[in-house]
Amino acid sequence: MFPAPAHPLCVEATLDPRLTRWKWLVKWFLAIPHYIVLFFLQVAFVLLSIVAFFSILITGRYPRPLFDFNVGVIRWGTRVNYYASAVMGTDEYPPFTLKDVPGYPIRVDIAYPEKLSRGLVLVKWLLVLPQLLVIMLMLTSSWKAYRYLDDYSPFSSGLIGLLTLVAVVILMCTGSYPRGLFDFLMGLVRWTLRVLVYAYLMTDKYPPFRLDMGGSEPVAGVVEPPGSG
Repeated sequence: MFPAPAHPLCVEATLDPRLTRWKWLVKWFLAIPHYIVLFFLQVAFVLLSIVAFFSILITGRYPRPLFDFNVGVIRWGTRVNYYASAVMGTDEYPPFTLKDVPGYPIRVDIAYPEKLSRGLVLVKWLLVLPQLLVIMLMLTSSWKAYRYLDDYSPFSSGLIGLLTLVAVVILMCTGSYPRGLFDFLMGLVRWTLRVLVYAYLMTDKYPPFRLDMGGSEPVAGVVEPPGSG
């Protein structure tokens, strides 16, 4: 069960306490089969988002089968990134599935919106520009913010990639993944995904300008202070 989140997007992650010192060096290679599948899934994600745009514009609803598929793509891409490029918080190989996997160290869910604004769908790209500017500063380019799910490099670009590299080098030297870096990285990942689901029309909830750090989502009505969780 997911907690009652403060945002329709819920991201729950657990840092693997048994991370090996060296496996991060080859994870990108081990994840190549996922990268191939994700390339095609990402193409389908974009095409279905275009179909959803017209559906929302005409009916005010995001077709449920399309929504469930796109949530699955986000889950899949997030698991692969968490394993192989962004955070690298687990050594458990990600499963080949669009479904939620309760036992996997990172889980993503998005509450289905029964009704969406038909007018808002036309301007979300404009409203989210301030968020993209912030994401651009964190991730190097706003285009990368949109392409978070199909980042097939060994490390994500920008701040997430740099901090992930720092974390795994510390892991290699000390045998321990720094908890503070994990919490901060999860805040960056959570923020990026919130912007993504808004920009791709999956919610009318505008992403908040804040880092909800740590592996656990803040519950509804409660925002944890920085450094907690």
